Amino acid sequence: MKVAIVGASGAVGQEFLRVLDERNFPIDELLLFGSSRSAGSEYVFRNKKIVVQELKHNDDFKGVDIAFTSAGAGTSKEFESTITKHGAVMIDNSSAFRMDDDVPLVVPEVNGPDAKIRPRGVIANPNCTTIQMVVALKAIENLSHIKAVHVATYQAASGAGASAMAELVHQYEELIKGDKPTVEKFYYQLAYNVIPQVDVFTDTLYTKEEMKMYNETRKIMHSDVKVSAMCVRVPVMRAHSESIWVETERPISVAEAREAFSKAEGVVLMDDLANKIYPMPLDIAGKDPVYVGRVREDLANPNGLTFWTVSDQIKKGAALNAVQIAEYLIRENAL
Repeated sequence: MKVAIVGASGAVGQEFLRVLDERNFPIDELLLFGSSRSAGSEYVFRNKKIVVQELKHNDDFKGVDIAFTSAGAGTSKEFESTITKHGAVMIDNSSAFRMDDDVPLVVPEVNGPDAKIRPRGVIANPNCTTIQMVVALKAIENLSHIKAVHVATYQAASGAGASAMAELVHQYEELIKGDKPTVEKFYYQLAYNVIPQVDVFTDTLYTKEEMKMYNETRKIMHSDVKVSAMCVRVPVMRAHSESIWVETERPISVAEAREAFSKAEGVVLMDDLANKIYPMPLDIAGKDPVYVGRVREDLANPNGLTFWTVSDQIKKGAALNAVQIAEYLIRENAL
């Protein structure tokens, strides 16, 4: 198995290295690619030093079975044919191809078989907030069709990359000293604050991030579900949280929902209110599953259910989901 990582020096690229190692992914040869700026950097993988090569339009991907790409939408679009022309399966972590009709958008626990039909040799990894949500929604969808979803997200600094995490730490340091905080990666100071804007606004008055949750959920779940999202950046280092309200065709009891979550692939039910046990980003950062808690009836809707989810968006929301797609293809002999 010959594997490539494009964007190896970024936060998700580094997470790819950790996840591939943690899961003992079958690799005979690993290639790392990056920009001219990161070319020449060295990383250790399974006790072997690997030098980052500059990504170029050449035949470097000849013989590559799987290429994990996480270098931004522009790079993915520019290098798609270079990466796939010799038969490599490109599992792309950017927004470049997610809504293309001829590119499957895959969360293995929800729609794994879609990964087998990839006319362009490309599989898209969904947005982190969508991945987390649909893994939980699948458990409910199996009980009764979900007609509508309302979701409020609480998104960690890590969603904006490693430099954004560093900026949040730096802002607190500056504020403690009485200095004016540096604001470069976020629209406003994030320390001691929440920002009700993730990505740019669209003509709908929803942000691009919020519209991703609408469009991607429908594509992944092959559903007519309507999704109304409010995405908020919060001063948390890592792991996103979501408050989710669903409306189903028939009422779902709390007991039914809890049983479904407890059995669902990729979900951990963490819901013991008597002992104040529920998922929080501080505890979930670095873990693989989507954690669900605060399961209860929606008092405003007789066919409604509401619950809380937390998941590490660099792991399940990015690198882990992509690796799980590759694992699925290997299990199904579908490379």
